[in-house]
Amino acid sequence: MLESDLTPTAKSTGAGLYLEQKSKQSQEALKDIMFGSIAGTCGKFIEYPFDTVKVRLQSQPGFVNNGQLGLYYTGPLDCFRKSLASGGIRSLYRGVSAPVFGAAVETSSLFFSYRIAQEIICAVAYSSEIGKRKPDLPFTALLVCGAASGAITSVLLTPIELVKCQMQAGISGNSNTAFKSPISVIASIWKHDGPLGFWRGQLGTLIRETGGSAAWFGSYEGVGALLKRWYPVTTNEMLPSPRAPVWHQLIAGACAGVSYNFLFYPADTIKSRMQTVQIDIDTGSHSRTEMRMNFWSVGRKLWAEQGIFGMYRGCGITVARAAPSSAIIFAIFEWLRTTFA
Repeated sequence: MLESDLTPTAKSTGAGLYLEQKSKQSQEALKDIMFGSIAGTCGKFIEYPFDTVKVRLQSQPGFVNNGQLGLYYTGPLDCFRKSLASGGIRSLYRGVSAPVFGAAVETSSLFFSYRIAQEIICAVAYSSEIGKRKPDLPFTALLVCGAASGAITSVLLTPIELVKCQMQAGISGNSNTAFKSPISVIASIWKHDGPLGFWRGQLGTLIRETGGSAAWFGSYEGVGALLKRWYPVTTNEMLPSPRAPVWHQLIAGACAGVSYNFLFYPADTIKSRMQTVQIDIDTGSHSRTEMRMNFWSVGRKLWAEQGIFGMYRGCGITVARAAPSSAIIFAIFEWLRTTFA
């Protein structure tokens, strides 16, 4: 049927449906951004002190003592103790403004991109079933959606994490080398490396976010499905879909956080070293050669110096803080989604 053959009523009805669909999509996108930002901000305040310790463990310099490689911190507890002794609890929250903003950007971008990726897969691979809810997609498709959301988010996240890591690592040694504010970090990066310098460590962030986000969403969906099978969810006619109990979301979210951080932790370690190499916490000097080292050369150097333990240094405390943080993020996001559906 040609468009000219349509009656005015049919045309207006089609236009109305199109506008209604676009309005609904815009509302869903706004919800993803708002709810993801709220959930990410709450999770970041809980985990930030642990993240500071992780970055300091990852970026600490080594020194040779009687032929043996020594490290400034002996472990997470020693790092906590020395950080509290040197600057109190405020030192553990140094630079928190940048990561809080980053958490809002990261979480909202992840949830938004994850939903968009599902819609694209539904449109391409399931053209006859467009509009299906995400639980109906196969698990492998959900993993692809998670990886895509992480790849997109990594581009936004790298500059924010660069500022965060330099703020966190800069307090570790000589106070003269510590950045006083995110603005001073941004000015230093711009001065030494220009605009492209803000994406130092992008490959590490890309690897971590792509694989980590696939594991994050995949674990949440997979564990959630198992819990629903073992403990069936009671249906409620007042809700558009069965609502999983909060403890389902907390357990699935905790598993997601552990998977995200553990599986691709070496990429995060290399990224942190690349992003903090500008700061020598003993001398405050800058090494232009080290600043120009790429992801693979930094990885090889770290492996040669410290082996697999260097790659996973700080992993324990990272996984420990990721479980409750991720659980809270998913629980808050799901609660906001169902409450304001």
